[in-house]
Amino acid sequence: MGAATDVRGTELGRYLKARRAQIRPEDVGLPGGAGLRRTPGLRREELAALAGVSVDYYIRLERGRETNPSTAVVDALGRALRLRGDGYERLHELAELASGRTSELPACADHAVRDSVLRVLESVRPLPAYVVSRYNRVLAANPPGRRLLPGLWDWPEHQRNVTRYLFLHPVGRTLYEPWEDTVALSVAHLRAVAGADPDNPELTTLVGELVLKSPEFARLWERYDVCERGGGQKKFRHPEVGPMTLTYEVMRLARTGGQRMVVYQAVPGTADEEAMLRLEDGEPARRAEGEPVLHRS
Repeated sequence: MGAATDVRGTELGRYLKARRAQIRPEDVGLPGGAGLRRTPGLRREELAALAGVSVDYYIRLERGRETNPSTAVVDALGRALRLRGDGYERLHELAELASGRTSELPACADHAVRDSVLRVLESVRPLPAYVVSRYNRVLAANPPGRRLLPGLWDWPEHQRNVTRYLFLHPVGRTLYEPWEDTVALSVAHLRAVAGADPDNPELTTLVGELVLKSPEFARLWERYDVCERGGGQKKFRHPEVGPMTLTYEVMRLARTGGQRMVVYQAVPGTADEEAMLRLEDGEPARRAEGEPVLHRS
């Protein structure tokens, strides 16, 4: 068995183990039993029985020694683990990677932002917008996008990561309301995009730092929740423009190794829109000749 197969099979096993720990026996019609259980969530033999596979086979699957589960087995495990939506899709993706049915890892991350993308960032003003890498490093932003994340730009370029900002920057920990829901979604999204390439150096550096410095991140990362974010709504307690609720859309940029553009907007004619527009008003009315419109990270 090659090294790549070992890594992929192990990642599938980590996912199964983490999701198994989230299921209580009573959730699936099993008796909880008296006293403390040594295993959080379902035991291996319980999950194997629910999925209709042998205990030995399931143990080999969770330990990364079995790397070719059939679609029927994966479906059965997904049902037993009560997976839905993104969680169910992630199980199948990891199984395909483990088996080699999907042989290609994601393209190498490209941190250069195309000029055409920079022009789009400028064209959506006064809407706040920025571009992030696969693992949430901010690569470029228009002026209101910069002001939306106060303090992020004080960090060195390589540290300007939205997930790091949420957990380690004092403003990032107070900017969103409720903070706990925002960070849970952020970690679940990072887990989702990380699954196909768990040993990526950019990812392992970020995760290693956050696990050491943030108990909250370590707890959420261990849960292995996954959620692909294509848009939604966020509530801000912005230190410069006040409270506002903004919707956002996330657009994948082709041929970039995972770059995404995030654009925020507010309902027209509302106090939220007035607050959002003050992000743009905070920029000087005129730029000096030759001064760049946009800011690359």
